[in-house]
Amino acid sequence: MIGERIRELREERGMSLSVLASRSGVSKSYISNIERGIQRNPSLIIMKKLAETLRVPLEDLTAWKLGQTKKPEGRFKNEKSSR
Repeated sequence: MIGERIRELREERGMSLSVLASRSGVSKSYISNIERGIQRNPSLIIMKKLAETLRVPLEDLTAWKLGQTKKPEGRFKNEKSSR
């Protein structure tokens, strides 16, 4: 499930697997394994790198990892709210 979320976020941002790997410092093969569900338990360190690169709060990925069925709708903490 977390892999689906990461792939969705990556594609929404127009990032290739290679670009995400380069920007996050996480190997392309490892990210691919996460997205394909082969690696189902990435560490929080890896998740934090991916979340920062994808510009979403880590909580969005951890909630997804913990099996919440609803997609999180959080904002990256450095973005200004439009309120």
